[in-house]
Amino acid sequence: MSDAVDPDEIERVRELAADAERVVVKAGTNSLTDEASNLDRGKLDKLVDDIEDLLEREKEVLLVSSGAIGAGTGRVDIDIDTVEASQALSTVGQSHLMRSYTESFERYDRKIAQILVTQADLEDPERFTNFRNTVETLLEWGVVPIVNENDAVAIEEIQIGDNDMLSSSIAVGVDADLLVTLTDVDGVYTGNPKVDDDARKIEAVGRNYGAVQQAVEASATDGFGGITTKVEGARSANEHGIPAVIAGSAEPDVLARIAESKPVGTIFLPVNGAYDE
Repeated sequence: MSDAVDPDEIERVRELAADAERVVVKAGTNSLTDEASNLDRGKLDKLVDDIEDLLEREKEVLLVSSGAIGAGTGRVDIDIDTVEASQALSTVGQSHLMRSYTESFERYDRKIAQILVTQADLEDPERFTNFRNTVETLLEWGVVPIVNENDAVAIEEIQIGDNDMLSSSIAVGVDADLLVTLTDVDGVYTGNPKVDDDARKIEAVGRNYGAVQQAVEASATDGFGGITTKVEGARSANEHGIPAVIAGSAEPDVLARIAESKPVGTIFLPVNGAYDE
């Protein structure tokens, strides 16, 4: 499918992504938890190391982090089998998640701040203005904002299992220059690479978006459906002129490589006249 996108355009957008001054990085639950769904400190530290690569390049970084429910897993001896229980568990895990981020960023003498939001907060003009003003002030102070969905009150995000559209809305709202979605798969594939040996990674998404969307939806399963919202979130950012990348969180120096215009994951080209369906 990548052959439907001009290689020169792919390279141009890679350079645009590398030059981004304000970057929204979204880390999904699987990028922060182990196979038992517990918070994995090694994965979290690796994410912080990658973000530090961007900060050392004097870029502004806003982290949108899932993982509160995973961070709470194992910390209470209760069966979690309802949405209400998951909401309560997220409140247990959120403080543990932020403590882990605080300790990890302190290795670089970096300060962080927590912001909990819902999609409704971003859609309400007054609340969104307050959110943006807070983010702008934190970035001016050199503090890394860490945003998470407010699972205690946001049922939809819990049921979906991620906050891909939330991160896209934030990227648009704070005038980000780049959206990077980190996941446990190193890009977007023509099928589910975990079960389909013939699935191949899609290098770039532009005018071929319709075909990519169909392929992703056809391969979506209970264990792989999350890629659908990641693709939709990236495309939403594209429609506001923001390049996006979906890449593997386990890839070495993943954010540094993006900042060096190297091929990483799947890159989504901003929508303009050349990419109209």
